[in-house]
Amino acid sequence: MQLRKALTDCNGQGTVEFAIVAAAILAIIVALGVIWNLGDAGILVEHALRSASHNIEEAAAGIIGDIFCY
Repeated sequence: MQLRKALTDCNGQGTVEFAIVAAAILAIIVALGVIWNLGDAGILVEHALRSASHNIEEAAAGIIGDIFCY
């Protein structure tokens, strides 16, 4: 009888739900802080510029090849 009461007792459910939500919110805040620091250091802009110039160079070579082969 005592085991059945322990299995159906919901006294700690709110605490567990709060802990899960608090951990998720804390993880989001930490992730936003990391992204903010990367943006402040210029790493995100540098990565975007490197990626854009790499894609432009490949696209330009393909376009020139298409023009001359056509």
